[in-house]
Amino acid sequence: MSRDRVYHALADRPGEYLSGQELSRILGISRAAVWKAVEGLRRQGYGIEARSGCGYRLTDEGDRLDQREVAACLTAPRNNWKVLQEVDSTNTECKRLASDGAPDGTVVMADCQTAGKGRLGRSFSSPRGMGLYLSILWRPSCSPESLLPLTALSAVAVCRAVERTGGVSPAIKWPNDLVMNGRKLGGILTELSLEGETGHVEYVIVGMGLNCRQRAEDFSPKLADMAVSLDMILSRRVRRAALAAALMEELDVLRTQVLNDPVRWLAEYRAHCLTVGRRVQIIRNGERKEAEASAIDDQYGLVIRRDDGTEEVLRAGEVSVRGLYGYV
Repeated sequence: MSRDRVYHALADRPGEYLSGQELSRILGISRAAVWKAVEGLRRQGYGIEARSGCGYRLTDEGDRLDQREVAACLTAPRNNWKVLQEVDSTNTECKRLASDGAPDGTVVMADCQTAGKGRLGRSFSSPRGMGLYLSILWRPSCSPESLLPLTALSAVAVCRAVERTGGVSPAIKWPNDLVMNGRKLGGILTELSLEGETGHVEYVIVGMGLNCRQRAEDFSPKLADMAVSLDMILSRRVRRAALAAALMEELDVLRTQVLNDPVRWLAEYRAHCLTVGRRVQIIRNGERKEAEASAIDDQYGLVIRRDDGTEEVLRAGEVSVRGLYGYV
């Protein structure tokens, strides 16, 4: 893509001017294509100065999410990952790769999703240049029951990555929402495929979406009062490439050190979970019932206490927390 090639040509020569003629020669494209690429980069928010007789100079690298930028932020080389500029859904792309035999640990991330997926069949808004949308494919040899804590563990991995890059730590609304200042920063969707004969896990995909660049006016009226982004919270900008690299590394720790020993992150999850001690509403089959969220058990289930004193452990489902997202 001409836009990417022009960006990297300018980024490789920081502070220097490159003429349209020189860019045309280096990249093997027309000067008109160079101009069009520069205008496209400016629309994406990149600062590019044009000076007569000198050419173009990159003044602000913006917040580019591509293979090269993410690789530069990794602490060690990593195989089997890719960055797409656009995809229907990173989870769906991981499913396609899984069908083609992609190995354990394969990661797909994208600058934009045209059909981002949330839990319970909902959509996840994924505008270009605004968020981080990332999915990871694992092939653990286990039963489905042993993966019950996986969504919660993935939420801890996200919290760790945000803290590494932004210096703040989100809260977790059980089991999978990332929350800051009482608003939703992101969410997690876990999907798995089972082997027909054994019932064991063929593969599992964990997808994460985080709001990064949005301003209040960028959210739809439906989301404006319940969503937030890192830019709205932090006084400094967190580069999406750095956040993506940190998230991949924390997910690799989860896979290699925690997935078979989930108690390792239990205290951390409990410390982040804002649901415990709050009044909650459990939504099942169209019915809504209230209870008190009293604890997180050893398998990351939510222990609720009904008004009659009986208790139940929730392993999945939809739970609203009083004081969040308009539930009062």
